[in-house]
Amino acid sequence: MLNKRWLLGLGVAGGLTLFLSGTNAADKKPDMSKVPPASTKKDITYDKDIKPLLDKSCVKCHSGDKPKSKYRMDSLANVIKGGESGDAAVVPGHSEKSPLVLYPSDAVEEMEMPPLEKRDRFPALTKEQIGLIRAWIDQGAK
Repeated sequence: MLNKRWLLGLGVAGGLTLFLSGTNAADKKPDMSKVPPASTKKDITYDKDIKPLLDKSCVKCHSGDKPKSKYRMDSLANVIKGGESGDAAVVPGHSEKSPLVLYPSDAVEEMEMPPLEKRDRFPALTKEQIGLIRAWIDQGAK
């Protein structure tokens, strides 16, 4: 049987290591040089322009009974709401603050979407697609 003090020490040391290393994704500053510019397209809507992109690239992992990171992407409300972090994935009017733009752009280390090691099965969004999502968010995410 494992020693309880050893386990407690391991837990404290592990937590301290995580704290000191700053591995919390919310604490990481995005590398905005990786974020493509917003599209110049006007009158972008979720149903017409954004939903088809998300259905093709994101919904396979972010839907169903056990969506990854508890982030469901099967409706507009869920896309905006976000997942287990509790933070909104879309900040209407501010694509530069929206994880729905930052994570697929690979602007936040360790939060790349899809994960780098899974891109052979789940292709990343293109710069043009991310630019379209940016424009949609900047236009109010409707």
